[in-house]
Amino acid sequence: MDIFFLGTGAGMPAKLRNVTSIALKLLEERGTIWLFDAGEATQHQILHTAIKPRRIEKIFITHLHGDHIYGLPGLLSSRSFQGGESEVTVYGPKGIKEFIDVSLSVSQTYLKYNITVIEIEDGIIFEDDQFIVEAGLLEHGIPSYGYRIVEKDRPGTLLADKLVEIGVRPGPVFKKIKNGETVTLEDGRTIHPADFLGQPQKGRIITILGDTRYCEQAVSLAEHADLLVHEATFSKGEERLAFDYFHSTTHQAAKIAKMSGCKQLCLTHISSRYDRHASRELVEEAREIFPNTDIAEDFKEINIPLK
Repeated sequence: MDIFFLGTGAGMPAKLRNVTSIALKLLEERGTIWLFDAGEATQHQILHTAIKPRRIEKIFITHLHGDHIYGLPGLLSSRSFQGGESEVTVYGPKGIKEFIDVSLSVSQTYLKYNITVIEIEDGIIFEDDQFIVEAGLLEHGIPSYGYRIVEKDRPGTLLADKLVEIGVRPGPVFKKIKNGETVTLEDGRTIHPADFLGQPQKGRIITILGDTRYCEQAVSLAEHADLLVHEATFSKGEERLAFDYFHSTTHQAAKIAKMSGCKQLCLTHISSRYDRHASRELVEEAREIFPNTDIAEDFKEINIPLK
């Protein structure tokens, strides 16, 4: 599981940072990629990476400001030309379906794959046997959501040597036990998975927030997360300005991280006012409150290892 930043800037593209888009790479877990926001030129950013658009399974839009959605129609269209045939589900606030429908209709774009658009509200918006995704409304000038991605606990390591000791040979029985199935052997013995599996592996939690003021909902979404991705459009001391423009400061992002008990904070949505040197200062500001803080850069990747 890896977080890959395709764009980390605020408002409009800049030389150092393109506008917002984040890829959650789940290649080992399910062979797919989940995308969070698709600002202008997201597909161009993808060209500089090993990411294959055909692997994009889900797209989560935080809010409908242009720097988070203007790249979406082009990406959906290009995916159709690049061998993408599997279905894509797009999640986002009310209005995202109309945006996609009008963009594709006016441009007479035909997609070779099915697309499902789900307009979200607070609560669980997706769940299968591997993941739960929860959305929560933040505080911004228009409806803006944060997403909490929870990986369900994995079965423990198969104690293969212990099975061999009781005469079970490697094969289909091993697989069934690994999957948590109770097995009856040909000699009538019953094998219970709990006796031949190690401790379950705790699932990981990733929280990716849209643009927001400092708010309690952010704390709830980030509770005990392995990684919190939080905007930091303004530097410390600019709380009044951040409030007026519905954004957050470095100190506010760090306070959210500390209050939530998350393990790591990564700042993003950085204003073009800040050059590379100033960006390093933003990190140091946040570390005054939450030491384990990093700052996103375009094409930066963060690995979230199993516990």
